[in-house]
Amino acid sequence: MALKDMTSSLRLDRKTAIRFGRFLVVGFVNMLFGYSVFAVLILLGMGPELALALSFASGVLWNYVTTARFVFQVQCYGRFPGFAATYIGVYFANVFCLNAMIDAGFSSLVSQAILTPPASVLTFGLLSLVMRESPKD
Repeated sequence: MALKDMTSSLRLDRKTAIRFGRFLVVGFVNMLFGYSVFAVLILLGMGPELALALSFASGVLWNYVTTARFVFQVQCYGRFPGFAATYIGVYFANVFCLNAMIDAGFSSLVSQAILTPPASVLTFGLLSLVMRESPKD
């Protein structure tokens, strides 16, 4: 494979790049909301797993509305089950990593602050599959 072919295959197409930019903006707002809920619950004495579960659960519907509409231009709720399943999968991956970091000696607040960006990238990749255009929309 020629170098030009390899580099062009690594570039995002324009639509994906724009979508990812929108995801970052919307995701930043959603991330602030989710992390704020997590931090408040931790500071109130809740355990990290339950605090993470409640922050994910409280944000799923709001995140669907903002992400579906502004990132993927989906106006209906037909893809909500796949969207929610994506968030549940990312939640379990997040809990696993969060517990590993806490076991390694990091605080739960620092751990989740470190884990939030990679969890966001994983979420975008999975949502890109779930939210792609389909003939029935």
